[in-house]
Amino acid sequence: MAIMRIEYRSEILDKENRVNIIYPDLSRVDHPDDPDIPVLYLLHGMGGTQDSWLNRTNLDRILRYTNLIVVMVNTDNAFYTNTNYGVRYYDAIVEELPRVLKRFFPNMSTKREKTFIAGLSMGGYGAFKLALSTNRFSYAASFSGALYIEGMVDALADRPEFQEKKAFWQGIFGDLSHPHENPNTILNIAKDSDRQTKLYAWCGEGDYLYGLHQIAVKKLSNLGLDLEARHSPGTHEWYYWEKQLEIFLQMLPIDFKLEERLGE
Repeated sequence: MAIMRIEYRSEILDKENRVNIIYPDLSRVDHPDDPDIPVLYLLHGMGGTQDSWLNRTNLDRILRYTNLIVVMVNTDNAFYTNTNYGVRYYDAIVEELPRVLKRFFPNMSTKREKTFIAGLSMGGYGAFKLALSTNRFSYAASFSGALYIEGMVDALADRPEFQEKKAFWQGIFGDLSHPHENPNTILNIAKDSDRQTKLYAWCGEGDYLYGLHQIAVKKLSNLGLDLEARHSPGTHEWYYWEKQLEIFLQMLPIDFKLEERLGE
């Protein structure tokens, strides 16, 4: 597969921005002349960048025979949100990036049924946020996702370490004095979605987010979303996120084939 690192001028962010792309090899896919190639957006977690999925997983090998474009973006630690300090990461991804990419890749699909999104930890939050707020993605996956921000605030509000970073969290999410009313929570975003996106959420049973994750998926299910939630032994680590990505890829309406592995 071709791995491309693109730098482009983002008018919304007012800076040079970077995005990584995996593009299917002509000689390795069944339909090399496909004019409408499916696309998967992969989102990083806190402390990560657009390079994280490439550096920490075998993504290019896993997808080498799959007719799929993969887009990896960077929003620093801002939770894929238009921040209160004026940096519009959400708009840069939702409004600007698809137009930029269409100029580079005119055969990249813009159809909802061929557009997917997934992310880990902070990126799990981002994947559900972008999918539920735009109604442009047919499938969305969260791996160890921070899906219950309001619960996290409730649990940590009186701790010194939270108070020390309160300005950071409020810079992203705004007023947190009433976190359950915050418009940036996944639950509040989901209430206005069209409920047509197929959602997949996984969290390891040894993950520090596991308890909050279980609360979140129950509340999301109660909203009538098309959500499949799973849990299994695991922690907040890349080993498990790569495994979950393979599971998610098998759910998608694409030509992905899980590679044969001895002993599995």
